[in-house]
Amino acid sequence: MLALAKLILIGGVILTVLYIALSIWSRRTRRGKLEAEWLVSGRPGDEDEFVDAGLKEYDGSVRRKLILGVYVVPIAVIATIVYLTNFK
Repeated sequence: MLALAKLILIGGVILTVLYIALSIWSRRTRRGKLEAEWLVSGRPGDEDEFVDAGLKEYDGSVRRKLILGVYVVPIAVIATIVYLTNFK
């Protein structure tokens, strides 16, 4: 039982760090693309407003939610391995 608690604790910390890193990287990448899009489109309006509007759109996007797969996929794989090892 102690081994399971260790796995959950250490795995949770590692997955959380990975999730935060992916979220920051993805948001910075999107910001860079929005800044480039603003330049290419002829600089319509204020750059900060354009980027902020794009990031608000990004916050509600599917891509943002897919990053949560960082938690779902490893947990599903481990649960499957444990099930197959013990009950098959």
